Amino acid sequence: MYTTVQSFEAEWKSVSKNTLKLFEALTDESLNQSVSGGHRTLGRIAWHIAMTLPEMAGQTGLDFAGFDHEQPVPQTAMEITGTYQKLAALVAERCMVDWTDVEMTEELELYGERFPRGVWGRSLIHHEIHHRGQMTILMRQAGLAVPGLYGPSKEEWSTFGMEEPVV
Repeated sequence: MYTTVQSFEAEWKSVSKNTLKLFEALTDESLNQSVSGGHRTLGRIAWHIAMTLPEMAGQTGLDFAGFDHEQPVPQTAMEITGTYQKLAALVAERCMVDWTDVEMTEELELYGERFPRGVWGRSLIHHEIHHRGQMTILMRQAGLAVPGLYGPSKEEWSTFGMEEPVV
């Protein structure tokens, strides 16, 4: 649980920066990739991550006027990426303005349960990381190079002058 606004904001900036790296690797052609029929596509998962920000963060009192979390999935990777980038920056900006450290332990009702705001922040980050994992699998299936988020990806070992690990 985050106990200060600054601790949440610092981790949020790091997490959203990594998410943006994944989004920037998407192509319009890759957006329809799914693990199999009846499952979310890569574009739908990316859009879900983006639209969760006004939906979840809006429930904490942050202002996301002008963003409807029920918008249909855009047809271009650029639009998904641009929307995510704006919304992620808005989360960082608004939490620093609208929240206080005292409020981080204040309980909010979200999805029928009560959580301290600091726990909500951890849930938002875990939600995003969970879906990023799904995205990396679909990105590989779509033939995209996956950027390393917490160290080099398979495609990046050579840029560090190292051989890929044996699989």
